[in-house]
Order: sequence, then structure tokens, then C-alpha cells
Amino acid sequence: MKRILFGAAIAALLLGLPGAALVQRPPGAVIVVVDMGRISRECTACRFAAAQVQAMESSNQRRTQQLQQSLQPELRSLESAAAALDEQPVGAGRTQQETALNTRYIRYQARQTHAQQEMAQMEQTIQPVRANVARQINERLRPVVHSVTHTHGANLAVSTDAALSFYRSLEVTDEVLSRLNDAMPHVSLLPPRQQTRPQGR
Repeated sequence: MKRILFGAAIAALLLGLPGAALVQRPPGAVIVVVDMGRISRECTACRFAAAQVQAMESSNQRRTQQLQQSLQPELRSLESAAAALDEQPVGAGRTQQETALNTRYIRYQARQTHAQQEMAQMEQTIQPVRANVARQINERLRPVVHSVTHTHGANLAVSTDAALSFYRSLEVTDEVLSRLNDAMPHVSLLPPRQQTRPQGR
């Protein structure tokens, strides 16, 4: 947002300058190309974060399977009981069994709701981790790409995904990767508020 406002202010100033200033043209594009997919897979901090997040996701998946499996026997029992109840003749005995079955079903629904809440909480817990990791990497990656771009005398960096065709000599992925590893050897999985430790008085 600040860049947009800054750009708008510069544009407004140019409109007030003599005509000679308006005929200036931007320099021709000098391009470098970066394989962002490779950066996200191979940078030291990226690999560490991916392994940790994968471990968390695997743990969540195992717990989800446990919760689902724990509910299946009771569900099958309820289905069997309901099928058997349909064969019972109408009367006081059937009414009593229906009441008991309804009570069991209510208890099952409560367990199911609790399991769903736990699964949702696990996902909510991991989402901030992913977002925090991405934020940290992007914060370090942008100045690194800018620095490499400047080093090569370029004024535009393009991701390989956005380029239909390019000469391999334009690619600077190795250099970006090396500098990013130096600038960011590790990444924190904790959200910023959990990284801050209370200071002693």
C-alpha cells in the first residue's frame, strides 16, 4: 500500500513538471529468472519447515483416523439395533426399545460432535504455522531476489512459472538459493505472539 501511495505521489509531481520531464522513458527491461518452486523446495529453512509441518499433519491425520475408527463400532451397533427394532411389533416393548435407542443415538451424536470439534481445532492450530512460515520466508526472500537482480545489472526478476521461454543463462536460482540460506538458516514455527518472551523487571 505504501508503494502504491508513493508511486501516486511521484506521478502527481511529474504532472506538474515541464513537458521535458514527461518524455522520459523507462529503461529497457533487463531480466533475470528465478525458479521459485525450487527455492520453496530446497532452501534450508524451507526444508526444515516442510518437514515439521508434515510431521504435524501426519500426527493430525493419525488422530483423525483414531477418532473416526472409535465412532464406527457404535454407529454399526446403532444401525443394527434400528434394523432389529423395525421387526418388532408395535407396543409397549417396542416403545421402550425406541426410547433406549434414541438415548444411545443422542450420546453417539455428542461423541461425533466432540470428535469433529477436535479435528477442526487441529486444522486451526496448523494454519497459523503455515502462514507464519510463508511470511518469514517471503520477508527474507524478497530482499535477496532484489539484491541478486541488482548484482546482475537487471531491473526485473521473473519466476520461471511466469516465463513461457527463456535462456538458461538468465536463471539466477542457484545464487538466490545460496544467499537465502545465508540470510535465513532456520525458521520459527511459532506465531509471532508466542515467540515473544516476557522480559524480567
